[in-house]
Order: sequence, then C-alpha cells, then structure tokens
Amino acid sequence: MTPIVSVFAASPDRGRGLARDMAVRWALAEVGQGHELRPLWFADLKTPEHKARQPFGQIPTYETDGLTLFESGAIVLHIAETHGLLPADPAARARAIAWMFAAVSSIEPVIVEREVAVLLEGDKPWTRERLPMLEARLRQRLDDLAAWLEGRDWLEGDFSAGDIMMVCVLRRPAAALLMGDYPALAAYVARAEVRPAFQTAFAEQKARSDAAHG
Repeated sequence: MTPIVSVFAASPDRGRGLARDMAVRWALAEVGQGHELRPLWFADLKTPEHKARQPFGQIPTYETDGLTLFESGAIVLHIAETHGLLPADPAARARAIAWMFAAVSSIEPVIVEREVAVLLEGDKPWTRERLPMLEARLRQRLDDLAAWLEGRDWLEGDFSAGDIMMVCVLRRPAAALLMGDYPALAAYVARAEVRPAFQTAFAEQKARSDAAHG
C-alpha cells in the first residue's frame, strides 16, 4: 500500500517547510518511497474521522498496510527502521535514535517556549523579564549541540533519521534567528538543505502551500 500522509491543505508557514509533516516528507524522499497526501483544513483536524487517526487533532498522520501512526518523530522512526535510514551497526543505530529523541526532547522544547513567549505572550507584563532567561536556556542547548558537531558533518557518522529530526527543529524561527552566532550549526543545516531529498520534500510542500494560498 502506498503510504498516505495527512498534511495541511494550507500550511500556516506558507511554504517555508516548517510544518511538522516536513520531516515525514523528507524521510520518504530520502528512501525513495512514493506517497499520497491527504490535505486537511483546520476544521477537518477536529473531526471524529481525523481524531481516530490523530487523537490530538494535529498533523501529520501516516497510514500504510493497516498501520496508522501519528507524531512526526514516531513516523520518521518507522520509515527509518523499515527502509534503512539508520546505521546497520546496533550501537550506531541506537545512537542515531537517541539523537531523534534529543531533537524533540532537549532542543525543540526550549525553541518552542521562546517562540510562544514572543508570539502568544508578547503583550503580557512578565514576558520582558522572561525573555532573557528563555534565550539563555536556548543558547545553552545550541552551545552544547554546536560543540558536538564541531568537526562532524552529521550527528553520528553518516546522515541518518537523527539528522532529519534535528535539522527540522533547528529550522524553526527562534533557532534560525541565532544561526549567525553558531557557524557549526549553520553549516550543518546548510549541508542538509542541499540534499536532493530535502529539496524534493521542500518543493512538494511549497507547491501545495502556494496553490492553497493562491
């Protein structure tokens, strides 16, 4: 069965490749797996039909051969395990998976918290006092990641699913704005963005967004 991926019919990022289906599209492109898209409008996300696939009413979802998955990290891990997007060596494989968890558990939360403070709480009286603390926490994580990547092209040997998840996280606006202070991280993201599979996934998402937004 050709996998079906639920995506935004009109992504709020307007084709910048920031929606969470980007990691899934990229992983599928890396392994050469064709797929179909199920475009959903925001109203569709809260329907019983969609929530049977995704209990929290979000995107993406992934369906193939009787399996339905949600959460981009879980979907990418399944694709990686099924199609060889992880190292063959058991120890290296475990390390690459650990980096997938690090992306969504150690790096992304501090990025999202910084974004929420600006976008959703910018008018609150406490925000100005919180921002320096939030940025310091974000920079500490980026400092540690940059130190790890110094002298490395990818997180663990060859490119893997761990890099897909990490690069997608680093492309979020709050982190992208700081890349000028982190040459090793900026170079890492740039290496990923020139991969043909990334370009394919990005173009696919942008074409749908452009069509939806007219």
